Amino acid sequence: MTNKVYTKEAFTALKSIINKEITRYFRIWIQTLLPPAITTSLYFVIFGKLIGSRVGLMDGVSYMEYITPGLIMMAVITNSYSNVASSFFSAKFQRNIEELLVSPVPTLYILLGYVLGGVSRGLFIGIIVTIVASQFVDLHIQNYALVFFVIILTSMMFATAGLVNAVFAKSFDDISIVPTFILTPLTYLGGVFYSIKMLPEFWQNVSMANPVLYMVNAFRYGFLGFSDIPIENAIVLILFFIVGLFSLAYYLLSRGIGIRA
Repeated sequence: MTNKVYTKEAFTALKSIINKEITRYFRIWIQTLLPPAITTSLYFVIFGKLIGSRVGLMDGVSYMEYITPGLIMMAVITNSYSNVASSFFSAKFQRNIEELLVSPVPTLYILLGYVLGGVSRGLFIGIIVTIVASQFVDLHIQNYALVFFVIILTSMMFATAGLVNAVFAKSFDDISIVPTFILTPLTYLGGVFYSIKMLPEFWQNVSMANPVLYMVNAFRYGFLGFSDIPIENAIVLILFFIVGLFSLAYYLLSRGIGIRA
């Protein structure tokens, strides 16, 4: 059995995985970096200008200002998730991941390499979407530390979730099942385009079961200074999901579940 130790060489392997992930999405930037900018522009034109002018103010700010944090967070979630899901499954499909798992590189470093690669893409997409948003609305960030903290945690959570999806996926079609039937509904129903205060009490209670709602509101609080839910609850929930998903991903990789024959 290969002895896996946390040596300088193992740390070099961690950096190599991260660099590989970053190089991969920059190499195909037309597919990875450009679409979020175009999609966000369309959201602002359609929802911000056309519909927003009819909606009016939301909690004292313009509708375009209100939806900006949610649109940034939605792009970050989608790209952090898809980056790791597609990259890890490709490595599994080509049987490259098996060589990495039997190497002296610690499982924790392999997991961190893929997750941090997804986080880097999430952050880069967040910057791109923020720049695009600034062309449509004047951005006033109330708490930079909270904005950065929430975006890092959210990217880490969904990057880890993408790896778990890739481990269980049997084909490339399986990679799209979770984003299509789970991730997309959760983001659209996560308070990106509306406040849950506008919903009947029953649906407000139902919405509280949506984890994306907490992330969007925590991020919105960093931008605008108000939220539909207590920020402390949002941070605790995000940390809970990160610990749970990271532990699950580590267990799956260390046991070779879904990877080794």
